[in-house]
Amino acid sequence: MAGVYIHIPFCRQACHYCNFHFATSLRLKDKLVQAILSEIELQKNYFTGETAETIYFGGGTPSLLSVDETRHIIQELKKIFSVTNDAEITLEANPDDITVEKLTGWKQAGINRLSIGIQSFFDEDLKWLNRAHTAQQATDNLKLAKRYFTHTTIDLIYGLPGLTDEKWKQNVDMAIELNIPHLSCYALTVEQKTPLDKMIRGQKKENVDPGKQSKQFLLLMQWMEEAGYEHYEISNFAKSGFRSQHNSSYWQGKKYLGIGPSAHSFNGNERSWNVSNNNLYISAVQEGKLPAEKETLTSLQKLNEYIMVSLRTIEGINLRLLDSVFGIEQKAMLDKAGNYISSGLLKPEKQSLILTREGKLLADGIAASLFF
Repeated sequence: MAGVYIHIPFCRQACHYCNFHFATSLRLKDKLVQAILSEIELQKNYFTGETAETIYFGGGTPSLLSVDETRHIIQELKKIFSVTNDAEITLEANPDDITVEKLTGWKQAGINRLSIGIQSFFDEDLKWLNRAHTAQQATDNLKLAKRYFTHTTIDLIYGLPGLTDEKWKQNVDMAIELNIPHLSCYALTVEQKTPLDKMIRGQKKENVDPGKQSKQFLLLMQWMEEAGYEHYEISNFAKSGFRSQHNSSYWQGKKYLGIGPSAHSFNGNERSWNVSNNNLYISAVQEGKLPAEKETLTSLQKLNEYIMVSLRTIEGINLRLLDSVFGIEQKAMLDKAGNYISSGLLKPEKQSLILTREGKLLADGIAASLFF
């Protein structure tokens, strides 16, 4: 099974913390949509003998597309590729784009899962992040979306200056109260060259506090467990049956095809990524060319990527798979992990190595130290 990711590189305004590829001008939207349709045709042989079980519209802000544009892309994907009848089809949406007309249109077009970028239910936080919606829009349109979509997920950000532990709890409590079945929660990261980075360096905004972020992450894990959510990946929590199938395929090393400027693809042996420039992307596709660079992964790169990604999940590193697929004996990995096991950051369980709650605070560093 495989997945398809569609990158829609447009936003109504630029969030100060975002380093994804996007443009705030919609001038090229029509040409970009046509180029996406053309790239789908150019990539028709990417999945040899594979069936797509997930489609994901990310960005950017895919909810800026018209319903007809979204429908057309889905129809083209189903025409070119083998797509399962029950495929999970997710669309990222901003609260300010959600209307009854769009909700009904998305559903009729085949969207069956909405990912809504809430970030916070407080206006002062949304203003600090430079989000386009208000707290009232977040609450009202989330309630509206739930009338039409059972499968909804929201994004929340913690660890930003001004977000007290009490306010963070109110954000999480609101999601639980609204019965949102899936949450993706991220610590605010100050990415280089973003407006937030420049404002912090210019002392126009307060920097993040890593200690505060760690505390709010520990609180989050506690609250979500008490509410009956499964912490199935470092940043993701789900009620039973509501895991993201698309994102899970990334963590399981399945093949995926990325369509659109800056989109990444993986065919099992090779990674490729499209140019992060709308004009160059459109021009290349119009000429019948794939505007991508490629990298063939070595066996060692595949092994270390597996360690990095699997350790983030509830299933952890499968020691038997390490042996059977990568030729790494279980003892070799357990020896590497020994100090983390003895200090309570990792635990061996059912032939797997799994991060403890405290270990999740140091996931990337622990994973890197386990590389071969």
